Amino acid sequence: MINTFEDLKLNSNLITALKKEGITRPTDIQIETIPLALENKDVIGQSETGSGKTLAYLLPMFEKIDHSKRENQGIILAPTHELVMQIDKEIKLLSENSKIPITSTTIIGEVNIKRQLEKLKEKPHIIVGSPGRVLELIKKKKISAHSVKTIVIDEGDKLLDENNISPIKDIIKSTMKDRQLMVFSATIKERTLNISKDIMKDAEFIKIKDKSIVNPNIKHMYLVTERRDKIEVLRKLIASTKPKRAIVFINRSDEIQITTAKLQYHHIKAFGLYGSASKEERKKSMDDFRNGKIQLLIASDIAARGLDVKGITHIFNLDLPENPKDYVHRAGRTGRAGNLGTSISIVTKEEIALIRKYKKELNIDIEEKCIYKGQLFDVTY
Repeated sequence: MINTFEDLKLNSNLITALKKEGITRPTDIQIETIPLALENKDVIGQSETGSGKTLAYLLPMFEKIDHSKRENQGIILAPTHELVMQIDKEIKLLSENSKIPITSTTIIGEVNIKRQLEKLKEKPHIIVGSPGRVLELIKKKKISAHSVKTIVIDEGDKLLDENNISPIKDIIKSTMKDRQLMVFSATIKERTLNISKDIMKDAEFIKIKDKSIVNPNIKHMYLVTERRDKIEVLRKLIASTKPKRAIVFINRSDEIQITTAKLQYHHIKAFGLYGSASKEERKKSMDDFRNGKIQLLIASDIAARGLDVKGITHIFNLDLPENPKDYVHRAGRTGRAGNLGTSISIVTKEEIALIRKYKKELNIDIEEKCIYKGQLFDVTY
């Protein structure tokens, strides 16, 4: 029975590093994945957001990398700039806290390639990046694919779709046949599973059942308005609740920039996670969000994938997700580590049916509120 990181036979320095981060017990996905990964098996891992998938692949990578050799030994592919930066940050933290000298660099598109080439001259052990740019640099022989022992595809359901599968396959083909391949995602559709099995050798499929337990520290509420008034209601809510740090969720990525511009017009410190923003702009904005200089992050579910920021006090839904599980994942970004959190949805009359669906399927209380003279009040009929 595996209950501890010691049971997983991990390097004691790694266990010490995890304790410094306040991580003392392995999660289900880590318990299932790490022994297989250490045996160099190909793995497909499905478990919900926030279940510890990143460490499920990073810990065995740290065990297997020969840090005495200056060569590229691992590639981690991710769909968004933010997720790439977050994974790289976790690698650097693990290296620093464990005193294991494993190096990494980020390789993403729409960024000055010269700076990336300079970093690659140092032969980092792990490359974290977007498929297009990584493949470009493999073709230019700037990434030594023949020395790569492990490839990880994070957010596999996104990266193995028809828009991304081609560069992924080309990256895999450029490496040696005995390399290990691992795919992870919160949801793995049948098509993704079939593609994964097709590019792997005797893959082990690990599926951790969603707990989908709604955190009792989160208060849920909703306000009803006309669609055209949603931004105005959000503006009033921000003035009323004074969130220290909040995420505003919308369903369509192409509306992020418009929504952000409208809020900024009203002098609200907001930043939108949209594709055309430069790497430097996004990194600075995420840093500003973490340290409190930016109050609101505007994102879609795709843009916010893998995003883990401490101290989020509020979640605002300008649109509602169809799936109640997605509502849980959104709300679950607040109320962490024993803190209280608030999830507020701004809905039209037509969307009230979704609120009822959440109440029933998630067995939670979502209170209807109205805003009057800057204060939130219960709605009574």
